[in-house]
Amino acid sequence: MTSRKRITKPFVLPAVKTPRKRKEAKIVDQHVQKVTHQYAVRFPEHEARETDPHYLDFDHIRREWEKDPTKWQCHIGQRRQDFSECDLVNPLELHHAHIEFALMNAVDLKWLAADYPGVDDPEKLGAWVNSAENLWVLCRFHHRGHGGAHVASSSDFEGLKYVRGLII
Repeated sequence: MTSRKRITKPFVLPAVKTPRKRKEAKIVDQHVQKVTHQYAVRFPEHEARETDPHYLDFDHIRREWEKDPTKWQCHIGQRRQDFSECDLVNPLELHHAHIEFALMNAVDLKWLAADYPGVDDPEKLGAWVNSAENLWVLCRFHHRGHGGAHVASSSDFEGLKYVRGLII
């Protein structure tokens, strides 16, 4: 047996970067910034709400939830356990939280089923859209008001769940 000499490279420490001098943090004062979003939404052809066969499901859930005070309260106020920013004057409303009724005919079921497994049958989509899994109770402000799901950008609406007075 011949012995081979093992060749090893010398161990070299990696270059150490000298820390850069950190700039002093600047604080931006609290401020209000006006935001305007304007865009067009292309709604696919769809049945009128009144003739939708699944509207009965929507209406049934609404009537049942109205009887249960733990369910019939604004989703945002309920999450926060604080209703101080909710519209307590006007009636509560049901909101299609993930897929709007008017968008059903254009939904890519493969994409939807990735987030909501089992919702990949076009014959069952209408029932799911009007089911408890896709509905939130919202006060008018958090539904259609200037801080609502239908008006504020998605990121701003998500932020108002956690930041008091975000949208004024």
